[in-house]
Amino acid sequence: MAMHRRHAGRPTDHPPDPWADLRPARPTQAPTTAPMDRPAITPMDPTTAMDAPAAALTDAPAAALTQALLAAEAGYPVMPLTRSKLPAIRSPHRGHPEVPTCRGACGRLGHGVHDASTDPLTVRRMFAAAPWATGYGIACGRPPHRLIGIDLDTKNGADGLTALRFLAEQHGFPLPPTVTVLTPSGGRHLWFTGPTSPPIPNSVGRLAPGIDVRGAGGYLVGPGSLTTHGRYVLATDTPRHPAPVPSTLLTAPPPPAHREPSYGVPPQPAAALIRFVRSSPRGQRNARLFWAACRAQESGLGQELAARLTEAACHTGLSAEEARATIASATRRG
Repeated sequence: MAMHRRHAGRPTDHPPDPWADLRPARPTQAPTTAPMDRPAITPMDPTTAMDAPAAALTDAPAAALTQALLAAEAGYPVMPLTRSKLPAIRSPHRGHPEVPTCRGACGRLGHGVHDASTDPLTVRRMFAAAPWATGYGIACGRPPHRLIGIDLDTKNGADGLTALRFLAEQHGFPLPPTVTVLTPSGGRHLWFTGPTSPPIPNSVGRLAPGIDVRGAGGYLVGPGSLTTHGRYVLATDTPRHPAPVPSTLLTAPPPPAHREPSYGVPPQPAAALIRFVRSSPRGQRNARLFWAACRAQESGLGQELAARLTEAACHTGLSAEEARATIASATRRG
């Protein structure tokens, strides 16, 4: 057993860091935000990616291939993507689909995520067949990492990060620091390693609005990829390797369907909303209060919970006036 422990501690047990060149220099001061706080944008700011010089955009396919090869070397199966984040190689069966669906058994390229490979010759062959590819996708659920992506969206009024924090608070599981990729739209992808079995499926909004899961059969856009809306970049001080996925996150029940509340009997999530607001750290107090007030409004309990939410917000240090103004904003949004 002692020999096994010594071997497990060798640095060579860890795969190489494929994104070492994409990591910004570490700040001279320790970061002041919690691990799951919204991180600062790295020097590769996605909002300025489309303003890059023409030469940089011309080199995007070469950069995508380089990053894809590094990711493949670290054990992540990759494939080329277009600027619209779709597989870059068209299906060889278009116009005459195979029955049952071909997943690459024909030996030709063009089967999407099923083409993803860690073999450098195969990766080069795919990018040679798609010289227009400016990004790469990483297949989820495949060994050795069995990657699971938690896609936290911010579009259409969703706030995936706050929703995830609420799930963690409600069900009592930790959110460990893990590889985090910032998306051009302002969202983020959290990378986790998954269990050997059963395979984790893809889902959209099952855990909460704004939270999608990329599992077996899905893929994540790799950091450094250039898309129509900008570049995917690593968050500042992101860890080198994905953390194991919290098991409770995968088994958390979906939010209850909307229903009219029973008079005098608030639903169970109401208490969790109050706790969520009361535990708000400085810098998140207004955001958490607004999010909780929106959820209360959606469940038909906006008026019933307004006073309790105000009290919870005051417990964190917000003034009653600030709290009421934030809740009023959530009411108008609803």
